[in-house]
Amino acid sequence: MTSGRAVLLIADIGGYTDYMSSHRMSLAHAEVNTARMLDRMIDAAPGFDLIEIEGDAAFLSRTARSSGAGDADMTDILQAAAAMHRAFHLERRYVAANLCPCSGCKGPDGLKLKFVAHVGDVATQTIRDRTKLVGIDVILVHRMLKNPVDIPEYVLLSEDLYRSGEQSVPGAVHEVSPELEGFGPTRAWFVDVGDLDYPVATASAPTWRGRLGRTFSAVGRGLPYMVGARKHQHIPAREPVAAA
Repeated sequence: MTSGRAVLLIADIGGYTDYMSSHRMSLAHAEVNTARMLDRMIDAAPGFDLIEIEGDAAFLSRTARSSGAGDADMTDILQAAAAMHRAFHLERRYVAANLCPCSGCKGPDGLKLKFVAHVGDVATQTIRDRTKLVGIDVILVHRMLKNPVDIPEYVLLSEDLYRSGEQSVPGAVHEVSPELEGFGPTRAWFVDVGDLDYPVATASAPTWRGRLGRTFSAVGRGLPYMVGARKHQHIPAREPVAAA
């Protein structure tokens, strides 16, 4: 087990429960489409390591920069959030444009993407080639998902992260005081992810060939769920049960 200071970022899909509450065929396609959206989001943040897929969320991390480089950590987080947000909504648009009429393919319009971010001390634990992060700061960033932010898409920054790089946060910043289980009242700041003005890759509108290809992909990849060869995804608890 190794330890160090890390930047922690969780990208969480809002509206996932309603989206997945469908009949069997739609659920199979919703599973496939959600996996595709998560893949695109993760690909959009190459500077971060994927630690775990947690049902409707991706937990990512990377080593924090050297002491005194809080502005750089903040910029990296906000740029990654902007890129992941863009990639998510582009893929959601492609999903909705395929030719399958089921609710799993036509119902992703209500999906949103929010982020929580923190910087802290973690320990790295590898079990059977799977790397996990443990520690009190890992618990904290997961607890931040339950908060009073009243807009659907945002980046919520812990006090430690915000204080270390507040000069690098663009646009309007708002403070909230969530009551986090096990931590009590805390201070955090959020920005509307749509206000993050960073250059990100763009993509053209879905073509007829692309729509057809994605339709067959959803049908083919969803078939194992429909015939029972694959189990539908169980959403695990997001919070580690103990700190290292």
